Amino acid sequence: ELVARAVHLGSPRKDKPFVVVECAALTGDALEKELFGQETASSAGTPAIRRGRVEQADGGTLFLDDMAALTPDLQVKLLRLLQDRRFERVGGSTPIEVDVRFVMATNTDLAKKVEEGTFREDLYYRVNVVQIHLPPLRERREDIPLLVAHFVAKFTADNNMKQQKSFSTQALNYLTGYDWPGNIRQLENVVESCMVLVPGNVIEEENLPAEIRDEESQFKSAVDLLPVQLDLADTLQKIEAALIRRALVRADLVQVKAAELLNISKSLLQYKLKKYGITGH
Repeated sequence: ELVARAVHLGSPRKDKPFVVVECAALTGDALEKELFGQETASSAGTPAIRRGRVEQADGGTLFLDDMAALTPDLQVKLLRLLQDRRFERVGGSTPIEVDVRFVMATNTDLAKKVEEGTFREDLYYRVNVVQIHLPPLRERREDIPLLVAHFVAKFTADNNMKQQKSFSTQALNYLTGYDWPGNIRQLENVVESCMVLVPGNVIEEENLPAEIRDEESQFKSAVDLLPVQLDLADTLQKIEAALIRRALVRADLVQVKAAELLNISKSLLQYKLKKYGITGH
């Protein structure tokens, strides 16, 4: 929706309506009336008219979220609207012309749905004009610190907090390393929870939810970032060197403590430091 709104605001239509329809939130009949409006007879003889979202978006942008939820009948009606730029209200017979930009979103593979016969092929090719792929949060981890700072500032302002809290470097490292199956909404919820529950001004790693601090989850996330085709021996050496550097940092560059963290002897640690060219006290 944010991308659709950005497209709208960056276009000549920016002063016209931006209308959102959550397709999965309504059943077939209700969604049809929501999109196309309705005409019903009245005792006065003049039909009562309810303008639908398509009509409300005239001149502007209509954003259809989760369009894969459209029923076959609605797919046909939407296809006709896209082709003719006109439609009829439910219960009406007068064609209504509109000038609307359509932006549609889906989190499912529409091409696969076409193969399965649950989504019209002609509609698929009609809407598949300009694609904007939004990768999941785990594939753009460089955004996570920026999003955390944004949510912290937003929550601080919304709740009139006198002092803005912050996440420690180690806490941010854990947030960046997590897989985020719930994407940005999950990240926002975690930030808000920490802002509410942590009494101090600095949110540390121990204040984060347990699933984020889980070492196995963190390691899996790191492995998922690796390319599929790679040299196994070289990659294992890079991982080993990275773990040694992290252990040294956690041990304040004291080799004995770093060796204990890695569960190896000090002599083996010194051998690997020399092997990978890592300096430490």
